[in-house]
Amino acid sequence: MSEYIKRYIEKWVREDLDRKMVFIGGPRQTGKTTLAKEMCRRAGFDVKTRYLTWDAAGDRENIIREQFPSGPGLLILDEIHKYSRWRQVVKGLFDKRGPELQIMVTGSARLDYYRRGGDSLQGRYHFFRLFPFSLAEVGNRGTGALSDLFTYGGFPEPFLMQSERESRRWSREYRTRVIRDDLADLENVQDLGLIESLALRLPDLVGSPLSLNALREDLQVSHQSVARWIGMLENLYLVFRIYPFGAPKIRAVKKEAKLYMMDWNVVSDRGARFENLVALEFLRAVENWNDHGWGKFSLHYLRNKEKQEADFLIAENNRPFLLAEAKLSDEAPAANLLAFQKFLNIPAVQLVKKEGVRKVYRNGKNNVLVVTSHRWLSALP
Repeated sequence: MSEYIKRYIEKWVREDLDRKMVFIGGPRQTGKTTLAKEMCRRAGFDVKTRYLTWDAAGDRENIIREQFPSGPGLLILDEIHKYSRWRQVVKGLFDKRGPELQIMVTGSARLDYYRRGGDSLQGRYHFFRLFPFSLAEVGNRGTGALSDLFTYGGFPEPFLMQSERESRRWSREYRTRVIRDDLADLENVQDLGLIESLALRLPDLVGSPLSLNALREDLQVSHQSVARWIGMLENLYLVFRIYPFGAPKIRAVKKEAKLYMMDWNVVSDRGARFENLVALEFLRAVENWNDHGWGKFSLHYLRNKEKQEADFLIAENNRPFLLAEAKLSDEAPAANLLAFQKFLNIPAVQLVKKEGVRKVYRNGKNNVLVVTSHRWLSALP
């Protein structure tokens, strides 16, 4: 894979490395290592000496002995979170050599999971998440960018291969690696077969309120087990959930989350797949804004007791900020989107996959924009 696509966090990572350590977490195979090595090359350092990974025996020995390259410059520690003492090692390295080193720590979802344990690194690092490719990153491919993402998914390897057969093959192998390798390392579990059965079932549930009870009955296990397994898959970034926004005046439901896949290529229904793509674009934006300290943002959906639903709501400091709907081709704004907008009095947009759409509808005091999704989403920072 020779092509390198500049990632959306690269500029901010470079700036923050001059002040603190930078941790980069996120799903496996989203390009964290590629990004780190590319930045190392561009800075003029030898990747062979400035990049250490826990997965290589020689590097692992040096990490355990705390023998790191001498001299100033960038130092990359990859997958170091697999070492039980990684926080102490990184803290000691930063405290001793912080002024001369630019320390970048990269790793899978477990890096994010474990960073909550203890506060020994508090104030010493900035944290970023790297998600699959966004429309902003691949937008230079023109109008075909959305179609390529929709067809091949957003993970770099299948996206750049541009083969539907290879993309399906990659998705199957990816799921197996996450469950059989990462999950087995992270958690003390004995029911990997049942967890894999659960993972196979989840793509069919994308975009609908998730019933753990229904899954419990399907798998013939306890409610507690299903809830725990879903949490594990979420910690590994195989899936993510968004929760309903509880606005009292619309009688919103407050419990059932909607579930989406990080790899939307496994979602066969075209409407659900497109909604999944849009959901991940919004999640990337919200987490990026939070990681940069631009505010406290959160992603939700709306669904009231009359079962009226709007796909997405972005809140800032727990206050409604933006309503959004995802449709394959509907150019008329959804009735539920219009109804919720009147209640909340906030901007609303309906994103469609269909090309060449840009219409504005008046809805009381507000407007609703119906627009081809790649035009609007590619502008998200």
